[in-house]
Amino acid sequence: MCRPGWARARTAAWRLERFARMRRVRDRIDREYARPLDVEALARAADLPPRELTRQFRLAYGTSPYAYLGARRVERATVLLHRTDVSAAELHRLVGAPTRGVFDRWVRARSTV
Repeated sequence: MCRPGWARARTAAWRLERFARMRRVRDRIDREYARPLDVEALARAADLPPRELTRQFRLAYGTSPYAYLGARRVERATVLLHRTDVSAAELHRLVGAPTRGVFDRWVRARSTV
């Protein structure tokens, strides 16, 4: 029979491991934002089903992985727009947005927050 404190210790270790896994997913998004990333690829790397990754990421950071990726791309585009002479029309390609329309939706969504 295990001691009463062991269950709490196991639960705490599980929570730390889960948060560390979400931190690795977030760090990958931060590093590879310009590459084509999707929740399925992130979930495979984290060894989780996509729904579970989304649920745990939302619990850890308050937003979905896809929304975090979009926000990261918009932040990087803002920096590029102010620091370089890149045209706004080419900006979406540099930050990894699939199309200009998708990028425009991300910008509009980010500006309403």
